[in-house]
Amino acid sequence: MRFPLIPLIILALPLVEIATFIAIGSQIGVLATLGLIFASAFLGIILVRVQGFNTIQRIRTELHRGGSPGRDLVHGLMIVVAGILLIIPGFVTDAVGLLLFLPPVRDLGWRFLRERIRVTTVQTDAAWQARRHAHDGVVDLDADDYRDLSQDGEPQTHSPSDPRLPPR
Repeated sequence: MRFPLIPLIILALPLVEIATFIAIGSQIGVLATLGLIFASAFLGIILVRVQGFNTIQRIRTELHRGGSPGRDLVHGLMIVVAGILLIIPGFVTDAVGLLLFLPPVRDLGWRFLRERIRVTTVQTDAAWQARRHAHDGVVDLDADDYRDLSQDGEPQTHSPSDPRLPPR
């Protein structure tokens, strides 16, 4: 029987964080410690935004090429986890969060998870491309979204058989 490691980590993490707060606070002072905590949260928000948008762009590019975005999806998940760890007050969680922002560390995580997850696509590349190009340049409007005006600004009369305009 495997020993559940996650509950042990969840129970031990607050104790480790408190001990780290005390150790760092006694060295640099309370205000500097609080400043570091707020700075790490702010840094986490900025890094998630920047690296998250880059990851989303790589996922879109990979899907457009017809490839599997598994690696980039896992990287995106690790970036979100890293941001959450940086936002949580604590120096140990900040250190782990900063490590997860490094691409080589995320690649190690991807190598570990690659055999354990499966990314599947629903549509074939040809079906996706055909549907994507079928809607290029199409603007779909309801009857309330437009009015047909003549040159002088007055509503124009039209034939009831005109399929482009709704009946008035």
